[in-house]
Amino acid sequence: MKHGERQNAGIPGRLDRRLFLAAAVSGAMTGGVAVAGCHFSGTGGPAPPGAGRRIEKGEDTRAGDADWRVRSLGPPGAIEGYGDKVSVLPGEELGLYVSTTAPAFRISAYRVGWYDGAQARLVWRSQRVAGSVQARPRLVQATRTVRADWQRTLPVRTGGWPEGAYLLRLDSEDAHQHYVPLIVRSASAAGRLVLMHAPATWQAYNLWGGYSLYQGENGAYGTRSLAVSFDRPYDGNGAEKFMVYERAAVVLAERLGIPLAYTTGLDVHRDPGILHDAAGVVSLGHDEYWTPQQRAYVTQARDRGTNVAFLGANACFRRVRLEPDATGADRTVVCYKTDYRKDPYLADHPDMPTNDFRQPPSASPESSLTGVFYEGYPVDAPYVVRRSDHWLFEGTGVKRGASFDHLVGVEYDRVTPGVPTPAPLEIIAHSPLVCKGRSSHADSAYYTVPSGAGVFASGTMRWVEALMAGTRENGRNHGMDARTGAFVTRSTENLFHAFAAGPCGRNRPRPRDDVREVYASAPR
Repeated sequence: MKHGERQNAGIPGRLDRRLFLAAAVSGAMTGGVAVAGCHFSGTGGPAPPGAGRRIEKGEDTRAGDADWRVRSLGPPGAIEGYGDKVSVLPGEELGLYVSTTAPAFRISAYRVGWYDGAQARLVWRSQRVAGSVQARPRLVQATRTVRADWQRTLPVRTGGWPEGAYLLRLDSEDAHQHYVPLIVRSASAAGRLVLMHAPATWQAYNLWGGYSLYQGENGAYGTRSLAVSFDRPYDGNGAEKFMVYERAAVVLAERLGIPLAYTTGLDVHRDPGILHDAAGVVSLGHDEYWTPQQRAYVTQARDRGTNVAFLGANACFRRVRLEPDATGADRTVVCYKTDYRKDPYLADHPDMPTNDFRQPPSASPESSLTGVFYEGYPVDAPYVVRRSDHWLFEGTGVKRGASFDHLVGVEYDRVTPGVPTPAPLEIIAHSPLVCKGRSSHADSAYYTVPSGAGVFASGTMRWVEALMAGTRENGRNHGMDARTGAFVTRSTENLFHAFAAGPCGRNRPRPRDDVREVYASAPR
């Protein structure tokens, strides 16, 4: 997002206590359901080879646990915590750091998935753990970095935990709760669709201790952190970015039964091997902060035949560096943004600024990978279908010009002639909007490369949120209704099935290069 934007702009309230009715997704499971003009029949076409194979045999048949949500945050400091890793391999140990005003607490590890609509399964629960109030955080003045630097409370061993996205819920004895998100990552993604979670972006917006990469304790951009540490809890319920921008996509993907793998952008940065021979990789709803290494490795995977999906907007926008912190390597996200010249690291590494990818030095606009170019916020506009016959919209019943209110927002991307853009590229949705008094468009776009890989970008940050539209799960849903939820759900099913089946350029029609047609007056 833009540097002046406040934390949670355009984001609905907390997601705890809300029941997911799954109106959109259950319609696609139970046969044909007509929703305000969109006809849904079956699951979006034949299942790809290997569909139905799970990360662990029988995981999809296990019973879920509906009581996984945070019900009460309590007063400030009631209970909160963080882990010393953002991800672990199955069986690895995680150090947990907890502070609470209660005499004791327990930890419950919930794996997020479909689970017949429950959306999570209790995998492990701790014994009673003695509680204590940990020390106040400290501020590293040079970069205005908040670090909790707490004492480790206990180790958590993940033996027997299947790969997946987890919410560790801390439950104090006085009935207050807080999440610690954790990804149990896959060692290999060969033949699978990879869900790539975005903890660097979660941390960038984290205001715990009064500082984020957007603002300082006085709320000003000029006093923001220049580097943020994972050695602190997340603010709010502890997992708001995951809950709003990622969870619904995980639930849908798990329900489809396609072969899945789990990782994070930080893990791709460290080990590009996770993407070797992957069928596809999915960047979820808000994935703004990338290292140059992560970007290079995702691009290399694309060029070897791995499909890539961007379900949000403003993806791959900020260029960051990772540095160690008290609990290990890659525990600090460095991004000086407009003050990149003040970064001491730049003196010896002039080609490694931590600013926007599109900005010099070393300018490399995100559009060369995503196909679209971030343009702005805040916006709230209808999503308008252009290529109703595109395979992504198969089974939705939409016609050219079909419109879905509020689906474009709060940030948006567009195809922008004149910046590096792959070709052939097809604009499948072209949505008029007005942002800060300026008329423009948001675009959903699709392109392929010689390896056969297909790349899709939604062009809106609300795509994943819309998977819950029309239910009570996501509060206001920005006014999006059940018809919108059904449309986005079916389109995402089509996308996941197609991308899980291998290089999409070999299995689906080639994109029609229509950028000149859409933007006739602009240079290509």
